[in-house]
Amino acid sequence: MAVTDGPAAAASRRRGRGGLGGSPRLVAVIFVGGALGTFARAVLEDAAPARPGAVPWTTLAINVVGSLLLGLLLETLARTGPDEGWRRTARLGLGTGVLGGFTTYSTFAVETVGRLAPQTLLVGIAYAVGSVVSGVAAAAVGYRLAHGLRRSTPEPGARR
Repeated sequence: MAVTDGPAAAASRRRGRGGLGGSPRLVAVIFVGGALGTFARAVLEDAAPARPGAVPWTTLAINVVGSLLLGLLLETLARTGPDEGWRRTARLGLGTGVLGGFTTYSTFAVETVGRLAPQTLLVGIAYAVGSVVSGVAAAAVGYRLAHGLRRSTPEPGARR
């Protein structure tokens, strides 16, 4: 028996929603954004490299700030209208591209595993748990900030 996902999903696919829709422009936006985010991360990591056996503060800060900015960006875009046009380009370029390149799960994973040796086990566990909890909390703060900013901005034509 074939499973279908309904007429709305099929119509969305026909309009190119949900993916890049074969758009070379969107692929380029993501690529350029990713290069910029990765460059910024590399500069920060080179300026303050992690010390062996210690908490990798630079990676932690990068991932937490990136999570905060992603929460802020996505909620702001969601509150201003549908994911199409400039909003979609901003989401893909800034969210997927810049912030995807800026934050780094792979470095986080390597740094965590490198600290799971007997002499640095507590640092490794604290770093892993602290990173995940801080990242989720930062994304929630970003969401709440965007939610609060939108509320404090009067609607066009609203009386004060």
